[in-house]
Amino acid sequence: MQKRLGKMDLGMMKVIMALAWPTMLEQLLQTAVQYIDTAMVSSLSTQEMAAVGATTTVGWLIGGMVSAFGVGFLSFIARACGANDRTAAARATAQAVVVTLTVGVLFTAVTLGLSGLVPVWMQVDADVRPLATTYFFILYLPMLPRAATIIFGTVLRAAGDTKTPMKVGIWVNLINVVLNFLLIFPTTERTLLGLTFTTPGAGMGVTGAAIASAIAVTVGGVYITAVLWRHPMVSPRGQKFRPDWSILRPTFRVALPNMLQRFGTSLGYVAFASMINGLGSAATAAHSIANTVESAFYIPGYGMQTAAATLAGNAYGAKDADRMKRLARMFIPIEVGLMILSGGLLFFLAPPLAGLFAARQEPIVRTLVITVLQMVAVSEPFYGFSIIVEGMMQGVGRTKQPFIFNVAGMWLVRILGTWICTTYFFRDAASGLIAAWACMIAHNLLLFVLFLICYVRGTWNPLRDK
Repeated sequence: MQKRLGKMDLGMMKVIMALAWPTMLEQLLQTAVQYIDTAMVSSLSTQEMAAVGATTTVGWLIGGMVSAFGVGFLSFIARACGANDRTAAARATAQAVVVTLTVGVLFTAVTLGLSGLVPVWMQVDADVRPLATTYFFILYLPMLPRAATIIFGTVLRAAGDTKTPMKVGIWVNLINVVLNFLLIFPTTERTLLGLTFTTPGAGMGVTGAAIASAIAVTVGGVYITAVLWRHPMVSPRGQKFRPDWSILRPTFRVALPNMLQRFGTSLGYVAFASMINGLGSAATAAHSIANTVESAFYIPGYGMQTAAATLAGNAYGAKDADRMKRLARMFIPIEVGLMILSGGLLFFLAPPLAGLFAARQEPIVRTLVITVLQMVAVSEPFYGFSIIVEGMMQGVGRTKQPFIFNVAGMWLVRILGTWICTTYFFRDAASGLIAAWACMIAHNLLLFVLFLICYVRGTWNPLRDK
């Protein structure tokens, strides 16, 4: 019996890694492009770096709202695949197409209509606002293909296909990098290995970066739509493309709390960044650079979360209580171990990474980047635990508790704490930014405690009574 359990756990480990590594690689490539974007833009000026960073959190809000629909379909399709019901999975994919079209058109109108107001709401310096408006408008002009990339990618992962979204991400990132190089910088003579040559360029600066991203996202949206249409398991071909409430109702029951969670937390990110922007361009630039650097070190966590959500949904669909418990026992130590390693690397690599991205910024920017990155590195293992438990809850459709945990922590700890600190105690760029990131770390630690209680009590697992 013990040998059989060992073989089962080894087989499950292989399945976990087969699902997780393409997602990790995809996120690694996305982060590499963010690194390259940040390095290219930061080489221009502090103001242009601030124009990009000032709208980043609004982008998280938009992406989070769209991703919530993907979570709803992930839960439904993962359970259908676990029950080996391909017809239900294909019908759900057709509904995902309907939702993508609706959300893409609606969000295009909203984002473009509000592009001039976003920099004002974000308290960006007056001389940066016109550039930030142009950047935001161009970036979210292709909102429909952006929605397709997010939702259709989640549908494919729910069916156990994490390699296709990875391939799409590779092409999107390659296109983005090449176009960045051609559009951001002017035509320049360069020397390499003793050879002098001319590299063409449009010299469009931040506007060029936005155009490059918009083109890359459009290509990605078209590509992933074509792949989904031909997919052997979840292709929507032959299905009806009109609202089917037998699918949309349970999907929205899962998606709505997740959407409210993402809206509440993303709006919190906007408020958080707005308070930091009020500290001046140096704080805005340092915050933007630190966010970009930090994102690479969360890759192991979110890669494993995708696998956890998919496999938990499969186990729930198959009504396999034993597999559900073993999944949790395997995922959590793997995740925490990865995040300890990741946090250690972030702590020791903070100085050279800050030097890379803030080389042409004001000296205070580099100092602040190092400080806040080393602070947050300590909290990564705790946050990793929260990510895994939340991922399993998403897979089985339990999204109400994560909604309450995340929104309460965001607004009662991070936002309220930052407002008190930056309003009454730390008003300069340096101490204000450090205090704000300390409040963010306190928020992450609170999430760890809440999800730990949820895990110990077993409320995350709908099959616990079995």
